[in-house]
Amino acid sequence: MKKNFTDVDLNRSVGNLLRLGVILSVATSLIGFIKLFTEGFVMPEKYTSLVVGTSSEKVWGQFWDSLCKGEGMAIIQLGILLLIFTPLMRIIFALIGYLKEKDYVYVVISSIVLAIMAVSFFAGYAH
Repeated sequence: MKKNFTDVDLNRSVGNLLRLGVILSVATSLIGFIKLFTEGFVMPEKYTSLVVGTSSEKVWGQFWDSLCKGEGMAIIQLGILLLIFTPLMRIIFALIGYLKEKDYVYVVISSIVLAIMAVSFFAGYAH
């Protein structure tokens, strides 16, 4: 016998997803902090030497290179990215749930919210 997917199931699943995202983010960031301080991180004395406004390709390339090397700062950034993507995954997960429930009003609303988040995320790297 097939069990129907209910609002309670959707809420429980979304809650578990949010909980998992936050736990993974915190654990990743904590590992990054520990790694960072074992590397002997020192704050820069002059912040004028920090580069601001680099292209997104350069930023992502540096991030992936640092992450592959296992650098603490990149691991912390990964934890922050996990935290940022948690609500995004919540919307995608809820959208799938609404599709299963055939609740098309919420499918449209979730799709609009997802589109707004995607545009704002990618527009941040346009400059």
